[in-house]
Amino acid sequence: MRKYFLLIFCCIPVLLGGCNRAPEVRKIEGHAQGTSYHITWWSPNQIDTGELKGLIDTTFADIDKKISTYTDDSDLQRFNHNSSTGWQELPGDVVGLLHLASQVHEASNGCYDPTVKPLYDLWGFGKNSFHIPSPNQIKGVRKDVGFEKVALDIRRHRVRKLIPEIAIDLSSMGEGYTAWRLSKVLEHAGIHNYIVEMGGDMYVKGHRPDGGFWRIAIVRPLPGDMSIDKVVEIRNENGVSINTSGTYRHYYDQQGKRYSHIFDPRSGAPVTHDLVSATVFADDPRFSDAWATAMLCLGKREGESIAEQQRIAVYFIQQQKEKLLESSSPALQKSKAVAVH
Repeated sequence: MRKYFLLIFCCIPVLLGGCNRAPEVRKIEGHAQGTSYHITWWSPNQIDTGELKGLIDTTFADIDKKISTYTDDSDLQRFNHNSSTGWQELPGDVVGLLHLASQVHEASNGCYDPTVKPLYDLWGFGKNSFHIPSPNQIKGVRKDVGFEKVALDIRRHRVRKLIPEIAIDLSSMGEGYTAWRLSKVLEHAGIHNYIVEMGGDMYVKGHRPDGGFWRIAIVRPLPGDMSIDKVVEIRNENGVSINTSGTYRHYYDQQGKRYSHIFDPRSGAPVTHDLVSATVFADDPRFSDAWATAMLCLGKREGESIAEQQRIAVYFIQQQKEKLLESSSPALQKSKAVAVH
């Protein structure tokens, strides 16, 4: 389940000292959903790593069964392929995801929109065959886009299309959802000190074995550059999600103009502002994943305003020619959960 418009993995876990003491820090890693995952953890309890790995694999399979857009038999794809405008039942946690998406969609003035994929495909990003469509083509596709064209019945776990053509792709919060699900697996197994990283999106809880804070590195948002830009210290042991979205890993240059894979569904076109990276910190990776995408759509000025209204902790990086400008939302400046160095 690879993201369509979040194809950046700019947060990586770095354990900076103090992690080789007893109890041992352990890792489980691999590939799933079109990306890589890394789980770093320790526990004073005896944990059967093989059994834990089996539970993780089962969780990946369940997530694919529910929201994958790469298999036609997932619950979400069956909804997408059904042109009925009547109510359709979906698993409760999928409807919960859609409810969260609808909240971010509304609060972001429509910038966050999990129905945007037809525009992404129209511009050729889906098959790496970029071209600039005509205004009429954009207008024609935009009529079939818009999360406000989806109705939710949270109590009965039902979803309804208001137009037959609408289709939902939850890739923009899929990695955050996966990190959230994997954290539940660890908690159930009695593990309360860990870093779950899924394609660059993270959920961090507890502390290092020596009692120190977990520390996470954020890389510089420049093409081909994987050097560390900032180190984030996780000070809230109850759990912090870290989700980054950027414009610098997937884009096209044409006639001296850069076209990002981040789309503004309100215009039907790639964003043109100078915000190249937005990292959102919260206590729920599903929430921060959606908002990281929304911030890249909104841009620095509108994103900062909404972040202040919604009290969202965001770390912004703008690129003006060769210069990177860094800033933090008021909620991040006041945060006691994380410290950015």
